[in-house]
Amino acid sequence: MKKNMGLTDRLVRVILAIAFAALYFTGIVEGTLGLVLLILGAVFLLTSTISFCPLYAPFGISTCKTKNS
Repeated sequence: MKKNMGLTDRLVRVILAIAFAALYFTGIVEGTLGLVLLILGAVFLLTSTISFCPLYAPFGISTCKTKNS
């Protein structure tokens, strides 16, 4: 699995995941929408931890900085 996420992309995903969790656990967002946001936040945390987004791969998107040799 080749990394395809840069630092900025990973940080944005972690911040969104924290925000989604805060909205859910404080009761601001409830029900189905709350669960969807909580699951999406978990996916964001997982993908930012492993630096790989499966949705980027088929489209050839990469936010990683390339190293010049």
